[in-house]
Amino acid sequence: MSNVLPFDLPQPDLTGWRAGNTGVEGVWQFDSGQAGRDVLISALVHGNELCGAWALKGLLEAGVRPHRGRLTLAFCNLAAFDRFDPANHDASRFVDEDLNRQWSPERIQVGGTQERRRALALQPFVAQADWLLDLHSMHEPAAPLLLTGMQARNVALARELRCPEHIVVDPGHKDGVRMRDFGRFGELCADGSDNGTRSLLIECGFHGALQSRSVAQDICVRFLQAAGMLDATESLRLLPGWRQPDAEQQWALDVTGPVVAQSEKFRFVEPYQGLEIIARADTVIGWNDSEPVTTPYDNCVLVMPSVRQARAGVTVVRFARRRPL
Repeated sequence: MSNVLPFDLPQPDLTGWRAGNTGVEGVWQFDSGQAGRDVLISALVHGNELCGAWALKGLLEAGVRPHRGRLTLAFCNLAAFDRFDPANHDASRFVDEDLNRQWSPERIQVGGTQERRRALALQPFVAQADWLLDLHSMHEPAAPLLLTGMQARNVALARELRCPEHIVVDPGHKDGVRMRDFGRFGELCADGSDNGTRSLLIECGFHGALQSRSVAQDICVRFLQAAGMLDATESLRLLPGWRQPDAEQQWALDVTGPVVAQSEKFRFVEPYQGLEIIARADTVIGWNDSEPVTTPYDNCVLVMPSVRQARAGVTVVRFARRRPL
């Protein structure tokens, strides 16, 4: 599908930052030499999601270094990024397949595609990290969403960050494992214990919106402060203007299930943009080929509805219940 929305966010020039300093292209690592957390911030998991690349570039240009522990900054799918065209940005989401569905050992080890080879190269950095922030943006104009997975420890961190307003508590996608669910990050501790990991994925808004860059910058500052990488004084000095006001209220969106397209013909009955609350159960919101798609309960929230990537097996919307965080 060609782009029909204005794409205002320019493509960042990463020429000076592509090599990295780890022997893996696009991956930078800084060790404080002091005991502390191993923190990873990743961007460009999808090649058309530029806001995170702008944020990482800004951290590098500002000379941000951890007070303690180790900080890794990773530009992930550079091959897809190199294909970016603002007039048809969906075409540069990936080269062969979605990099954010490849994070299981059986897929990574099989290799074969551009994205699986890249996942293999990135795997050591993801595996060693204690805290992960994965920066993304959206197909459609919408308010930012912070995805925590089902782990209570991640929900608690989202509350501590005090931003953004909407927190998605979800079990992931059936078509593959996300980076933020890889290995230790995906562990659910039934006894209530804490394995020390934190992993968040933020959807910063529409790919081409200038505001998506501000959202990415803001969450980076909050995350680095919470992880003990930076203090507030240094953040203000190195990254002036990055931190935005706290959300007045945070809401948890407990995802109850996805709607998966049967083909590229899936359509919604209205131009939903996300976070709509559908008052009544059994309301028709779309058509999956010839089958009506209805809301499963009253006050059902629509999470990230989009048909821009619709094809068989792709999630086009998820249903959720809303509660105060």
